[in-house]
This record gives sequence, structure tokens and C-alpha cells, in this order.
Amino acid sequence: MTSPLIAVAELAQRLADVTVLDVRYRMGGPGGLEEFAAGHVPGASYVDLGTALAAAPGPRGRHPLPEVGDFVAAMRAAGVSDARPVVVYDDWSGHAAARCWWLLRHHGHRDVRVLDGAWPAWRTAGLPVEEGAGTRPDPGDFTATAEPATPVVGVDAVSGVEVLVDARAAERYRGEVEPIDPVAGHVPGARNVPTSLNLDAEGRFRGAEELAAVYAAVGAVPGADVAVYCGSGVTAAHDLLALELAGVRAALYPGSWSEWVADPARPVETGER
Repeated sequence: MTSPLIAVAELAQRLADVTVLDVRYRMGGPGGLEEFAAGHVPGASYVDLGTALAAAPGPRGRHPLPEVGDFVAAMRAAGVSDARPVVVYDDWSGHAAARCWWLLRHHGHRDVRVLDGAWPAWRTAGLPVEEGAGTRPDPGDFTATAEPATPVVGVDAVSGVEVLVDARAAERYRGEVEPIDPVAGHVPGARNVPTSLNLDAEGRFRGAEELAAVYAAVGAVPGADVAVYCGSGVTAAHDLLALELAGVRAALYPGSWSEWVADPARPVETGER
């Protein structure tokens, strides 16, 4: 199976053969279109997370999964085709890029990878940078598969998952702070693996053995029933990518904490488990 990651050196050699998507984004802030115009990987197309990779906020959470037709249209407009490899990057340590990676995989694209080290790694390597709005790509022919290729778990079933991983920062998991959602804490029984544990000091994903050890410590091992959530279903994809590197198949709980706390009747746990 193709690795979910690609190094900057390999991408630089393959620019003519892949579709590159720039998904720069900051949680709670504006999209990254200005940053894209200031400099991006040559030939990349900008994809807005808030409109292309999520539906409008509501009872399903702050970043519900987009409708299939909307996502397909956005990917085609960005030049994505079924038979052409896709590389996704951001400037947020791969968090937004992982959301795009997961959605493309979920809807059946067979060759999509995340740029390891994200935009900073490209710049540090001194590779070419293109400025401006970019060239509008030829429309792609991406089609979604009839059946999802990656698993999801809904709000009514998530509490029954054998190993439920919370990808948020430890202080949010423990309920000490909650800067976004109205209730602090975590889904009862969840185990915390912050996305920061997926990366090394240079901002690249850690090796498969290291990641396997990180997740095995909370029971997320090959063959286990594993699901991941975060605040709104975006950064959880970072843990899903790390779990794939570790050889563990896991589901996404798309609504995540923002959906869970929308109903005050749902239980909440605080502190360490």
C-alpha cells in the first residue's frame, strides 16, 4: 500500500505527475487564500477547508462532513481526477491536509498523500515557490465510490467503541480549559493521544514503530475496534493518519466533541483516565 506521506524531495521530482492541493487553514481563523497567494507549491490549487471539506455548522458539529456531491464538485474544480495521484499540504503541521486526505480516501481515491513536514518543510528545503492566484486547473473527473472506503462511527454508537481516542490537547481532554466548545471534558472512557505526539522535533511524522508504541499504550493496536474524535472532526484525521502509519485501522467520529456536547443529556468526563 502506498504510504500516506510524501517527502518534499519526492514531491519536487513529481510535480508534473501529481495534483497538488493547498489546504492552509487555522482553526477559528480565516482561510489561507492570502497565504496561498503570497507563495505556494508550483501548480497547486487552493482548497478552502470551511467550504470544501466541511458542511455548515449545526447540530452535527462545527465541521460536519460535506455532502458527497459538494465534496466531489470541489475536488473536480481543484483538478482532482480518479487516476492521477494527489498530494495535500498545509502550514498547520498536516492537520488540515489530513482532513482532505481522509475525505479523498473515504470517497474512494486510491492515491492521495500528505506532504510530510507541511509547507515549512518545502520552504526550508529551498524549493521553488509560485506566487499569485495560481492557474485554474482543468476540471478533474473525480467520482465518489458508492460505499465509503474508510469507516465512520456516529454519535449513538461512539460510546460503545472498544478504544476511543481523543486527539485534542491534554488540557482540553482533561477539561481544564475549553476555548471553543460550551462544555469542557471528554467522552467517558476516551483515551487521550494529542496530535502533537505524532510528530518529531522537525514537525514530521514519527516512524511507524514509534507511533505504534504511542497508540499501543492506549490499546489502539492492529485488530482492535478503534475510533478517533477531536473538537470538530478535523484534527482527528491527523491521528487517523498516524494510526495508518502504525498499521492500525480506525474509524472517525465526524461530529466529535462539538456534536457530543450539543445534547446536555450526554455524559461528560473530566480528568485523566
